[in-house]
Amino acid sequence: MSEICKYAGDILENSLEKIENLLKADYGISKRSIGLLVLQEDEEIISLVKSGDLESFGQIMEIVNHAKTHFHEPLSYIISQARQEEANSIVSRAIEHSPKRGLPLKEKLSRVMINPITGIPIMLLILYYGIYKFVGKFGAGILVDFIEKDIFEKSINPWVTGIFNSLIHWQALRELFVGEYGVITLGVRYAVALILPIVTTFFIAFAIIEDTGYLPRLALLIDRVFKKIGLSGRAVIPMVLGLGCDTMATMVTRTLPTIRERIIATILLALVVPCSAQLGVILSLLEGNPPGLWVWFGVISLVFLLVGFLSSKILPGDAPSFYMEIPPLRLPKLSNVFVKTYTRVKWYFTEIFPMFIFASMMIWLGQLTGLFTFLTHLLEYPIRWIGLPDKAAVAFLFGFFRRDYGAAGLYDIKKAGLFSGNQLVVACVTLTLFLPCIAQFLMNVKERGWKTGAGISVFILLFSFAVGFILNFIFSAFGVNL
Repeated sequence: MSEICKYAGDILENSLEKIENLLKADYGISKRSIGLLVLQEDEEIISLVKSGDLESFGQIMEIVNHAKTHFHEPLSYIISQARQEEANSIVSRAIEHSPKRGLPLKEKLSRVMINPITGIPIMLLILYYGIYKFVGKFGAGILVDFIEKDIFEKSINPWVTGIFNSLIHWQALRELFVGEYGVITLGVRYAVALILPIVTTFFIAFAIIEDTGYLPRLALLIDRVFKKIGLSGRAVIPMVLGLGCDTMATMVTRTLPTIRERIIATILLALVVPCSAQLGVILSLLEGNPPGLWVWFGVISLVFLLVGFLSSKILPGDAPSFYMEIPPLRLPKLSNVFVKTYTRVKWYFTEIFPMFIFASMMIWLGQLTGLFTFLTHLLEYPIRWIGLPDKAAVAFLFGFFRRDYGAAGLYDIKKAGLFSGNQLVVACVTLTLFLPCIAQFLMNVKERGWKTGAGISVFILLFSFAVGFILNFIFSAFGVNL
């Protein structure tokens, strides 16, 4: 790479030269390369320099911090721009392009996907057929009905209940396995019959979208909107991943360049973005009620934009910058889709399935000690405040253990005929915005710190019930019946 001062000014080049002079240890690569990585704040290299050049480490970091004050964007972005411009310069000198008539079909299609006029309808079609039809209708409808009703309710649950009734005579212990909230009758049933079909169909749809190269184009398409809420198009990756698992997506916010963007993305993931299992169950709950589904989607979208916009105004920092490599479009490869889906489903079983078992055990222990009953009664007050039946408090308490666990609880209440159309929509909106599950809460704390993680959760708890109250009030005031 030629002189960086050509692209980023004398300040960056001078800073790099000073760092090179302070580096005395042998790192196995050129001092310039080490200096560039230090300026980009590569954690591994900074740790290496700290141990190799401890005496001058403080001076080196002072140089880095001083260089950062001269630029609005992160230094990693400035250096990446310089590399890109140098690469373009080399290519322009080394390659001759013969003129062609028109553009290849793939390039035409790529431009159509990026253009807002044509790209937004394409995005809506992908969401409709990929998420609503395939995940919501097929996964959360047909597959869930078959596995839950034909396999669990007719065969597995009665058989297992009979075995435990004959083997265990202590009712409290029997309830742990085959009671109303038993590990098998509830935990395994939710995990395998309700959630597994939904996450599997979502992972298949996501793998297909990912393998075609559509995701980077989606990032470019929504970059302008995301800029209004303090994010860049790059944030589309954790947001879309959040539709699979918010815990995993929160960890991926590390790829965003600034702390401000990471905090905004973490807030939105914890508040607004439903995981695939929760989304699938909600789509199943609102199946046959298109107006209710549109109200749910509209409120969630409005909250996403409003909270993001307000966060971008409150949190300090510069507007985000955005650059991303765009791979060529291609037809999805079946082997790639299979491997990605298999890997993610395997991750679900190893990481998430045990949490369903743990949640069932915690609920059983909470019932045994009376804590679960106390918390349920405590939740009944805000539940009544938003116009829902008391039994919904159990589903919301479930939601703190697992978001999809709570949505599945609403599924059982709906089957019992305890919800009106309006109540179901209010419940779906409020639960979508409700507290992040334990796993995501712990990830928020790990990534953002205790104060920020706890602050986000308190805000979400109050905000979710406030939105539910306002929505229920609007339904009542205008005589809306869904």
